[in-house]
Amino acid sequence: MRLLRTTTHPDINNLCGRSFHRQAARGIILNGEDILLLYTERYHDYTLPGGGIDEGEDLEQGLIRELMEETGAANVRNIKVFGRYEEFRPWYKDDFDIMHMESFCFTCSIDNKLGATQFEAHEIQNGMQPVWKNIYHAIEHNEHTMANSDKKGMSIERETFLLKLIVKELLN
Repeated sequence: MRLLRTTTHPDINNLCGRSFHRQAARGIILNGEDILLLYTERYHDYTLPGGGIDEGEDLEQGLIRELMEETGAANVRNIKVFGRYEEFRPWYKDDFDIMHMESFCFTCSIDNKLGATQFEAHEIQNGMQPVWKNIYHAIEHNEHTMANSDKKGMSIERETFLLKLIVKELLN
């Protein structure tokens, strides 16, 4: 899968620390200029739906499960590889120094009607909700949040980069 970008948190001076690897699958679902995203009230941002891959789960199975849980998506189909975004972040738990995060992004189609979500407790607490959003408005919103919020981090930077790349490669 093509590498879209590698980012390293500025607090990491070298990648020699004790690290663990986390993989996630993220869905790109377009309807014209509208894209299915997750809005998170706590962070005031828009992100691609998706999340961590479970032990023994392949990427496409994880994508389908995450889309169903986070958006209520049904009949996920036409799954095609878009690319991989890699991050190195500080980690302060479980005797690790660094988290190596890989987000595997896929384009796909779903049925028009979304079903019930199955959010985890922290996702509910953070105020997550699936929304269809004009991709240009989502980019503008995330850029405004990055410029004006103290809650920003590597995730919103990743998501905004991906949204801009989606516009460049899939809408133009």
